[in-house]
Amino acid sequence: MPGVAVKLYSVFFKLLLKHRLQNLISISASDGLSDSFGVSTRSDESVAAANPSFTDGVATKDIHIDPMTSLTVRIFLPESALSPEPDSLRHKDNYHSQPRSDRRHSYGPNHNSPAPEERNESRRNSYGCNNENLESYGGYAPSAKRSSRKLPVMLQFHGGGWVSGSSDSAANDFFCRRIAKVCDVIVLAVGYRLAPENRYPAAFEDGVKVLNWLGKQANLADCCKSLGNRRVNGVEVKKLNVQGQIVDAFGASMVEPWLAAHADPSRCVLLGVSCGGNIADYVARKAVEAGKLLEPVKVVAQVLMYPFFIGNNPTQSEIKLANSYFYDKPVSVLAWKLFLPEKEFDFDHPAANPLAHNRSGPPLKLMPPTLTVVAEHDWMRDRAIAYSEELRKVNVDSPVLEYKDAVHEFATLDMLLKTPQAQACAEDIAIWVKKYISIRGHEFSY
Repeated sequence: MPGVAVKLYSVFFKLLLKHRLQNLISISASDGLSDSFGVSTRSDESVAAANPSFTDGVATKDIHIDPMTSLTVRIFLPESALSPEPDSLRHKDNYHSQPRSDRRHSYGPNHNSPAPEERNESRRNSYGCNNENLESYGGYAPSAKRSSRKLPVMLQFHGGGWVSGSSDSAANDFFCRRIAKVCDVIVLAVGYRLAPENRYPAAFEDGVKVLNWLGKQANLADCCKSLGNRRVNGVEVKKLNVQGQIVDAFGASMVEPWLAAHADPSRCVLLGVSCGGNIADYVARKAVEAGKLLEPVKVVAQVLMYPFFIGNNPTQSEIKLANSYFYDKPVSVLAWKLFLPEKEFDFDHPAANPLAHNRSGPPLKLMPPTLTVVAEHDWMRDRAIAYSEELRKVNVDSPVLEYKDAVHEFATLDMLLKTPQAQACAEDIAIWVKKYISIRGHEFSY
């Protein structure tokens, strides 16, 4: 059973969350709260400032990618990207001989990497852009004089019951830094629009929009490298010194230098936490539908961490654990009322129940490999397991990792982030994900 501290924290957490949800419901009923621009973070939540230097082995920056909405992404770039040789090759032989507690060091910071002042020696990056403005505050800028690695990209969707949480919250920042290091990937934490200001399908559409933006970034970077200052379909493509990025003649379509230098979108993984798992699954379906239209982006796997699934016919865990820790069923129902449009409110809505009869999209057999993480004391666990079982029936690799004595968000909640169980979960995710993101010929054996 969870400890006394967790139980007490859960009581206060549920009281505060219920109060917030009820306030949002009352305000939404009276004022409407409809806002197409939306909000991606709440003013009363603690946030971690972006740091473009390699603090704790990871550099971060925020990008507002849609001028019409509040949609943002926070990029987490691990310092291992600066190494010309993949860490996986150096540690391949002794990976399994290390104890679990030390395993993460195989994918952590490269302590032999150059000092920050050496990294910033050149004032122009590999795409001819002036990085003087980045150096002024010690931020990392790619350099043409230094070889670098192409790392897989992971799109991460935070939890928060649709109405709270953000890509730059202190807890999410800590979690994404950990994942970036242990998985050796570039993490794009998606700051999708929150409810009730933006109800379904806003958050889901934001997830797809970020996936498309990633593909656009890759294509623009390739175009700029190969064409230089040329005209494409009558439009002049120029390299301008605008925040160290490449833009077209209209000032749009900026190339993000970190992604241009280090991202390999052909090895893309989706990771969703709680309600973010619902978004990740939706984005995976849309990626399957798009097929080659998404190239060079290819979704090779997804990770669903205690997804926020529900349905009209309650499962055994929904009955037995309805009053479980943190996000209990009554509180979660309030969250769904704020997220789904009033006319569409139904627990068998495709956004809520992945096995609903009215689910649209590609057949399950076309879904990417899916790792599902569940907690013993989470009332949503049975439906997540059932979804995984259905995927296995059609030969999709879809294992389940169940953690004993764990609660919903045991690996991502601020209070529980530094527990051994949270660290072990991140390492277990890394082991599975590396099967699908390792360069062919250099995979680990499992």
